[in-house]
Amino acid sequence: MDVNYSAWGNLLEEKSGQYYAIRLGFRQIKGIKEEEINTLRAGKGQGYQSIAAIRDAGVSISALEKLADADAFRSLGFDRRKALWQVTALQDMPEELFKGQPSESTLETQVELPLMSKGEHVVHDYATIGLSLKAHPVSFIRSQLEMLRILSCKTINTAANTGQLVKVAGLVLVRQRPGTAGGVCFITIEDETGFTNLVVFEKLFEKYRKEILHSRLLMVEGRLQREKDVVHVIVSKCIDLTKMLGKLVQREMDDLPIMHLSSTDGNATPYPSQHKPTQVRTAVTQDAFHGGRNFK
Repeated sequence: MDVNYSAWGNLLEEKSGQYYAIRLGFRQIKGIKEEEINTLRAGKGQGYQSIAAIRDAGVSISALEKLADADAFRSLGFDRRKALWQVTALQDMPEELFKGQPSESTLETQVELPLMSKGEHVVHDYATIGLSLKAHPVSFIRSQLEMLRILSCKTINTAANTGQLVKVAGLVLVRQRPGTAGGVCFITIEDETGFTNLVVFEKLFEKYRKEILHSRLLMVEGRLQREKDVVHVIVSKCIDLTKMLGKLVQREMDDLPIMHLSSTDGNATPYPSQHKPTQVRTAVTQDAFHGGRNFK
């Protein structure tokens, strides 16, 4: 997704090899308005060379912030953090009589912003557009999952034997509990290798209701059932592993500076120690990753 190449909707790119590539559209960005994108595209001409030029085309600061959050300024040489910094500087640009004069921000000492880790980018991708093309969140914790003998979805679907007791974990995509299924809940989870379908019977659903309904990252244990190409795991145990996703933003949260509210307020509670890093990371990942869709 990029301000110089994307449209409102998703687009098919030229075929490369066996498959077509899809360029994501701006409609994926949470909270952005189509009218803002129409303004963006109408003023593009031969392409934007700066974020200030996009602002001059009539795109609002609010929309620019959402575009920066979505990492849509790569063709201008900015990742999301640098882009947000640039957008912030535009907010004090002189207007009307003083238009064209340098803003106070341009006179400030330039700050070298710390680079965001790949994990941080992935979390922000999910928070803004609901997915990431950079990496899958579960890939960052694969080594820890392997230590717990948790299999990948690909292994479940291709290598595990029917009747085998298995453990598998993934982001919850869909929960379905049809009224005609006698209380059975069907769940689909996803990791960096593919999908796995889970079957949870009514009695077990009531036992693990909280884990099933609120987990972003769900681990289950159960018996594998295979019939030709159809593979399910008949669940016997559920564990919420959502906190493990906090490792994706661990460095960013643990490196936040501790500052007093003022130099004279010696008793003030330091920021951000009002929240322990683990609590902050949990809140970030809870907000970034949706809890899956529910169907009847």
